[in-house]
Amino acid sequence: MDKVLLGSRIKTARKDAGLTGERLSELCNINAAYLRQIECGAKMPSLPLFESLCRQLGVSPSYLLADALPSSGSRDLDALLELCKNASPQQIDLVAFMLDSFTQYLSK
Repeated sequence: MDKVLLGSRIKTARKDAGLTGERLSELCNINAAYLRQIECGAKMPSLPLFESLCRQLGVSPSYLLADALPSSGSRDLDALLELCKNASPQQIDLVAFMLDSFTQYLSK
């Protein structure tokens, strides 16, 4: 797993959530310097910290791990996942809402 890409996605999600590094580190009960090391790719968070980061940032683990997830073999799904890799958490929420609305419309 690429620590730099993971750190970059954590930083993007933090900024998208409107949190400072200091505030996120407080919410996750870690030192702000440790969070900066994670965000720059020097350190890898433990699983409990990873779970806390997902919860506090309001993102799914798959969002933070998008660069490390293997291809599913489905060309359409892979294209959607590739688009999501470059999207912010807010953009992903919007796409999820649109897909949910569309599938509800089709099932009528």
